[in-house]
Amino acid sequence: MSRSGRSPLLLAGLLATAGVAHFAAPRSFDATIPRALPGPPRAWTYGSGVAELALAAGLALPRTRKAAALASAAFFVGVFPANVKMALDWRDRPTPLKAAAFGRLPLQVPLVLWARSVANGTEGRS
Repeated sequence: MSRSGRSPLLLAGLLATAGVAHFAAPRSFDATIPRALPGPPRAWTYGSGVAELALAAGLALPRTRKAAALASAAFFVGVFPANVKMALDWRDRPTPLKAAAFGRLPLQVPLVLWARSVANGTEGRS
């Protein structure tokens, strides 16, 4: 399988892993849910996990890949406020944890671009 053929499956694997993690360790995700959102944080944690699993399934199937990739790009943008909240909440944590929390913020950009490239069928091409 070519690099570009693996790219959608790698993105699907990333989303599936994150989706499972939302159910396996929900408390760590609950803490990242912005307080401004209505309802209990656990509902948002589980909803996000379900969304990630659905996106992963959509990416794995060629027939739904483009729509799932575009939805994945939107999802990565949509969860950015939770990542910002986590980074701000972790300001007083030990330096390695603080660095990880702030370091993941710019990673949203390549995730969005990766998802868009999968949607455009241009992943792995120069």
